[in-house]
Amino acid sequence: MDRQWVNSSVIWNMGYDPILHQLEIEFRETHDMYLYFDVPQEEYAAFCAAESKGTYLNQVFKTKNYRYQRIR
Repeated sequence: MDRQWVNSSVIWNMGYDPILHQLEIEFRETHDMYLYFDVPQEEYAAFCAAESKGTYLNQVFKTKNYRYQRIR
C-alpha cells in the first residue's frame, strides 16, 4: 500500500489500496494505526483534497461509520 505523508496536526500519514478499498491512517501523536474497510476511492480522493484532514476525519469521514480495525 502506497503511503503519503500528510500536512496535518492530527494525521501523520495515510495509504489507500484501490483494489481492496482499504484506507490506513496513522495518527501523529500516538502513532496508532487504523485500517478502514470498504472505503470508496472517491472518498479517499475527497479526504486527500480536504483543506483540513483532521476536520474532514471528524466531521465527514467518521460519520459514515466505516468498519475499522486498530492494527497498531
